Amino acid sequence: MKKIDVEKQDSVKLYKIRKTLEELSKKSGRGTELITVYIPKGKQLHEIIGSLQQEQGTADNIKSDLTRSHVVDSLGKVVQRLKMYKKTPDRGLVVFCGALPPEGGGPLGSEVVTVWEIEPPKDLNQYLYRCDDHFHVDILKDMLKDDNLIGFLAIDAKDAGWGLLHGDKIEVLSQTGSGVAGKHRQGGQSAKRFQKLREMELTYYFNRIAETTREYFIDIYPIKGLVISGPGPTKEDFINGNYLEYRLQNMIINTIDASYSGGEGIREAFAKSSDILGDFRMVEEKKLVEDLFREINTNSGKGSYGLQEVIEFLKNNVVKVLLITDNTNLHRVEGKCKRCKHFREEFVERPEVIPKKTEYANNPCPECKSMEVEVNEQDIVDYLELLAAKTGSQLEVISGSAEHGNMLASLGKIGAILRYNPGHG
Repeated sequence: MKKIDVEKQDSVKLYKIRKTLEELSKKSGRGTELITVYIPKGKQLHEIIGSLQQEQGTADNIKSDLTRSHVVDSLGKVVQRLKMYKKTPDRGLVVFCGALPPEGGGPLGSEVVTVWEIEPPKDLNQYLYRCDDHFHVDILKDMLKDDNLIGFLAIDAKDAGWGLLHGDKIEVLSQTGSGVAGKHRQGGQSAKRFQKLREMELTYYFNRIAETTREYFIDIYPIKGLVISGPGPTKEDFINGNYLEYRLQNMIINTIDASYSGGEGIREAFAKSSDILGDFRMVEEKKLVEDLFREINTNSGKGSYGLQEVIEFLKNNVVKVLLITDNTNLHRVEGKCKRCKHFREEFVERPEVIPKKTEYANNPCPECKSMEVEVNEQDIVDYLELLAAKTGSQLEVISGSAEHGNMLASLGKIGAILRYNPGHG
């Protein structure tokens, strides 16, 4: 059996990259003045700095005063940032920089030069420099796709189905009937002749299945491993008959006895293969959510959900594992009085962030009536990460689009497995 090496990814880091890229995708410059630099791993930073300084010289020829100053300032800021690195990070580095209008908009000339740096989640092998009216985020977005594809084939003598496990979902690709006669012959046929015909039909069927499996799992979706399932001995006959192309034959990671073949069999095989696919993120997330539900359903006192309750337990060092879906879309807005240090916070959806910040900034402190209120905001995951780091709690961001993400959403998109039952003691 083949063992697959899956590189463990940090769910919080991936969430942050995804969030930043979403934000950058929406930004557009007034001219071609937004800068994107992809620096491949192993590339010498001084070479990049040299070529960016040359670009600064070329930018002096831009006719529009405002665009020229924006491009020169942005390039200067990128160079400044790169000089802070001793060497290129192990996987490479991506820098986005540009003059953008302040949050909530503003007149021409009110733009602020902002810079973002991202260390890619996989090895970056290409160099790219672009000065454009948008940021070039596609290369990084592609890196976030899970390329650990696993193929599923659920087969018996009646029908077969193909499925694909990618990232956070299992997808049934297609299913087909076999056209092979049942085991009981019709009257008037000799048993021998019937048996011979059935064997020929099976051979034809197996060859057809092998061909489709090759098309799906080598030509269209290059998989890392193959799981074959189904009721009865048909799957073993298929495997032992060496019908599969040799590359696929070598990729078989497990065979599973299942009650169904076809599309239904794919879902059943996935449910039964969690021990083999334990390193796959989707399986890992499913287990985390199931553990949380078990604590809640058995009334052990070690399952908690709901934002305020979970935050309270987190601050009191009771949380062992904290789960949140990646589509929670909440932000924490805080207002802190500079004079009396009075502090307010609220958790609001993304569209309500600016109105809430404006409300805090334009109203006096409820304690001392001072107008000196400092306002900040942060993404909910950034906030929870800070709290979790203080208490050594494990924070996991769960895909909201998968089945187990929907389960967590039914609890308000956030839950926690506790170290002990806080109701005792």
